[in-house]
Amino acid sequence: MNHVLVIEDDADIGLALCVLLRRSGYEVDHVEDGRAGLRAVHSLRPDLLVLDIGLRGLDGWQVLERVRDISDLPILILSGHGQEADKVRGLRAGADDYLTKPFGNNELVARLEALLRRTSPPTWAIEVYDDGRLRIDPQQRSVRMDDHDVRLTPTEFRLLAVLVRHRGSILNPTQLLAQVWDDPSGLGLERVKFAVLRLRRKLESEDSTLSQIESVRGFGYRFRRPA
Repeated sequence: MNHVLVIEDDADIGLALCVLLRRSGYEVDHVEDGRAGLRAVHSLRPDLLVLDIGLRGLDGWQVLERVRDISDLPILILSGHGQEADKVRGLRAGADDYLTKPFGNNELVARLEALLRRTSPPTWAIEVYDDGRLRIDPQQRSVRMDDHDVRLTPTEFRLLAVLVRHRGSILNPTQLLAQVWDDPSGLGLERVKFAVLRLRRKLESEDSTLSQIESVRGFGYRFRRPA
C-alpha cells in the first residue's frame, strides 16, 4: 500500500483528502503547517507528497525547496492560484505536478496514480553524511569541509545533496538538470558544468583529480569518498 502525506492547512480539505485517498487504497497522514510537514516527511518517508502552497509557518514553496534537498519524492502541489506563472514556478522548483483548487476527486486520484506509475520509489539522503572530510546535515542545511563551514546557495546545496545521495554512481548532466533544476528537457547543459566548478571551488579545488566530485569524461559526474 502506497503511503501519501498530505500537508494542507485547511482542516476540512485535509479531512476530505484523507477520506478520498483511503477509499482509493492509500495509507494517508495529514498535517496542517509547514514545519510539522517537514518533520513528518523526515519521520514518515512517504511514497508521495500532496503539498498545499498557502501554509502557516513555512509556506509550501519553502517546504518544497527543503524536501528537494533530501529526496526525489514525487510531489503534487495544490494551490488556489491557477496562473501559468505559478504553475511554472512550482514545476521549476521541483514539483512533479500542479493541481488548482477547486479540483475534481477523480482527477486528483488519477494524477497521483500517474505520478506513481512514472516515478521510481523515492531515494532519501541519510540524516547526516560524514566521511571524515565532508559533513552534510540536510535538516540544518549545513555543510562543513575539513572542519570549516561552507556557504552554499540553495542550488549548490541541492546539487551536492543529489551527488552524495547517489554516491558511487555516475549522473549525466541531463539527470542533474532534472533533479537539481527540474529541467528534464536537456536545455542549458552548460549550467551543470559551471555549477560543479563553483561547488568544487567552495569545497576544495577545481582540479577533478583532487575533488570528491569526479568528472567522468563523456558521461557525467560522480561523488566519491576521500581516499
